Amino acid sequence: MQAGHAVLRRVAREEDRRGFHYRDRVARNTIYDQFAEAYALHSEHSPANAYYDRPAILGLAGDVSGRNVLELGCAAGVLSEQLVERGASVFGVDREPKMIELARRRLGGRARFEVADLSEPLETVAASSVDLVVASLVLHYLPDWEPLLTELDRCLVPGGELVFSVHHPAADWQWFGRPDYLRTELVAETWPVGGQEVSVSFYRRPLSAVFEQLHRCGFVVDTVGEPRPLPELNDLSPDAYVELSSKPVFLFVKAFTVG
Repeated sequence: MQAGHAVLRRVAREEDRRGFHYRDRVARNTIYDQFAEAYALHSEHSPANAYYDRPAILGLAGDVSGRNVLELGCAAGVLSEQLVERGASVFGVDREPKMIELARRRLGGRARFEVADLSEPLETVAASSVDLVVASLVLHYLPDWEPLLTELDRCLVPGGELVFSVHHPAADWQWFGRPDYLRTELVAETWPVGGQEVSVSFYRRPLSAVFEQLHRCGFVVDTVGEPRPLPELNDLSPDAYVELSSKPVFLFVKAFTVG
């Protein structure tokens, strides 16, 4: 749900670099509740979100006209709106009620939004009712993807697609200076949002863990993307453009079910 590296987001603290090893809990962050409106404004316009992540997600999603799309971690509905404008029927879920309120305010009746925790079953989504699932920068808050991926396999039609972005494993490993690349662990960093420094935690994992979990849950990988940002970012923010063009910031994946 948030943006890239050095010039884009990160102010690391020494205690953040130690990492944690709490495999049994979801990373919970107050930023998306206490700073909902400030975060929503930031993510709508930040270089990594507006000129890199969302365009890449939409590119992998392709033609969504007439498709039933489930958006995980929809936040304030910016990506939801872009999907709706492309003809999709969108159902967005987020664990933060304030984010859902902002999304409903933004789109009115053009899309459906509900509060849902991705660590729990998606009880409001019927089996084989979704053509496409999109998850922009949200899966790295989960310690284990398999329960959610199993649930998505239930929700998707046969051959249905999953398009997602996460922090690039190489970037997080390098940034946090962790001694064991192959370990999945909870890490934290500080983001400047709404004039304050806010601590945010998420799970760092190796590249192999991303694809092993997809495979075990019956997904076949179609595309792995490491794109460049939109060219117009170079005029708006040359530093951000150079960073997003030359470093592994996010990883983009498109996979499909075979059921």
